[in-house]
Amino acid sequence: MDRTVPRTGSEEIELFMRTYYSLLRSTDTIQIETLVESHKAMDSSLHVHARSDTPDTSALMYSSLRLPSCMIDVNEILLGQLEKGFEEAGYVGVTAWERVSAPARRRRMHFDGKQTLAAFIASRSDIDDMVPIITAYQIEWNKIHRLLQGEVARLFLNQNTIRTAPLTDSETDLLASVLSVKPADLSRILLAWGSDFMRTLHQIAAAPKSIGLRLISGSQADYRRATRVWWRGVHEHTADDIDLDQCPVYFVSSNTHSMANLLSGFALRREKDLIHYIRENEHRDLLKEYDDIRASGGRTNVNNFLYYTLKKYMADAGDGVASQLLSEEREIGIHRIPSEHGFDVEAQVIQLNHMRQSWMDERLCDGLDVSLLQHSDAYIINIDYPLGMAAYELLNRVSENVRLLGVYVMGKAATLNGRVNDVMVPNVVHDEHSQNTYMFNNCFAAHHVAPYMTFGSALDNQKAITVQGTFLQNSSYMSLFYKEGYTDIEMEAGPYLSSIYESWRPKRHPYNEIVNLYGVPFDIGVLHYASDTPLSKGHNLGTNLSYAGVDPTYATAIAILRRIIRQESDRLRQHRPAAPAQPAHEPQKAEPLT
Repeated sequence: MDRTVPRTGSEEIELFMRTYYSLLRSTDTIQIETLVESHKAMDSSLHVHARSDTPDTSALMYSSLRLPSCMIDVNEILLGQLEKGFEEAGYVGVTAWERVSAPARRRRMHFDGKQTLAAFIASRSDIDDMVPIITAYQIEWNKIHRLLQGEVARLFLNQNTIRTAPLTDSETDLLASVLSVKPADLSRILLAWGSDFMRTLHQIAAAPKSIGLRLISGSQADYRRATRVWWRGVHEHTADDIDLDQCPVYFVSSNTHSMANLLSGFALRREKDLIHYIRENEHRDLLKEYDDIRASGGRTNVNNFLYYTLKKYMADAGDGVASQLLSEEREIGIHRIPSEHGFDVEAQVIQLNHMRQSWMDERLCDGLDVSLLQHSDAYIINIDYPLGMAAYELLNRVSENVRLLGVYVMGKAATLNGRVNDVMVPNVVHDEHSQNTYMFNNCFAAHHVAPYMTFGSALDNQKAITVQGTFLQNSSYMSLFYKEGYTDIEMEAGPYLSSIYESWRPKRHPYNEIVNLYGVPFDIGVLHYASDTPLSKGHNLGTNLSYAGVDPTYATAIAILRRIIRQESDRLRQHRPAAPAQPAHEPQKAEPLT
């Protein structure tokens, strides 16, 4: 069948992608400079001023937050799946290099301390993510380099060679004028670069950026090998207590904190410690938020605030609190499995029969019979949501080893008709990877999420589009989909649905078809919370979610856990043998006397 969505892809976006994939076939390093013109030509919605001579501060912020701070020294980037692949290419011991990370992108990366960065990728979506980010970073670097060659800029830099103190307002205005940006935008860059701000400026002024990129390995077989190694790690870390082979599993793609917080109650039992912490450390904004919540008489949930504060508390509290958290999680059957090799996707295996109702967030138990879980033989496998096509690869690996009872996907998305912090509940997903339009019975509706939200709205019966990359879209691309009723833009639902199709049908997922998934014999649930509104100026993925962003995160996590508890309780009732009943017409036999 032909699909209902017209081929949009924007010729300029497709040209950019064809260019970098054809270049990456080379066994040698390619230069990002060869991609600059095609990158500019696609008019990305995240790089709207790419062609301008003045800096695009939003694009610079976005790319800076998704690259490690060592990028100011990096001139070569290597992409590969496994350590063995790097070794075979002549890069021995990359995992012994310094482990580095980006504030807003989870990816295993290592820096050799000189000029080379090694990044582990899980699927081609990592390529579609990294190449535009690196290209945008180089474009904006070189714009600023040219602007810093003037006399005023050189004088400013010479006077601030080892500057550590914050810039004064007058200095901020001066530098903003030199760089042809607004002072407010410069302040955002200052925040993103932090203590490296002045060193970064000196590096930019010293030389233009010329980044080389090399794809070590990127075949479909390489991705399968990487997911096999990942699953082996999951299996080995749980082998002593749990046998995952063909066991019943509720698969969840979310994050590594919300479900564990809701089930363990670790933060709730330490409310006094957490409030003492924010008072002692003068977190005035958090203290005001806490006081406002308490004064609201329950309008906003204090539990969410404690979960939010716990992350900050643990960052300052040291290893002792972290060890205590892990110990209490294991006590109720939550096993954390770090990704030790290849790409970075942490997993959690949760034993449902170990749950302790007295520890659980009360919102999980309201109206549900949690006591039945003690008889369960099922597990939750929760993975730290992967990027794009890695979702397809990972669910394929899980589904071939376990018996799926449900697949639940929670993640960020852009909304074209809502607001930041809204939750979208789609029942149609168009996937730009497979060109399929998937129709499915989403087990969630607005009323499953709305009771647990304060700052946003729940919007069900939405249509989502799974894009190939955040940079790989422009205004005409989004407008065309909006006209077709697509309001929810994200990166994982399509690949997950392609994998679900293959776990149900005896063949690979189709291409360019309308695909009906209503007959799938297990739960499918997809919930997206809005992190940006790309059709509104000033609201994009460069803006981090505030504390209010915790609201939709926990609302969706609660909905997923309540669904799992309900489904598992129903399954246990159906399969648990009933006690033999006495015939109504016969008197019950008395126990013999002794």
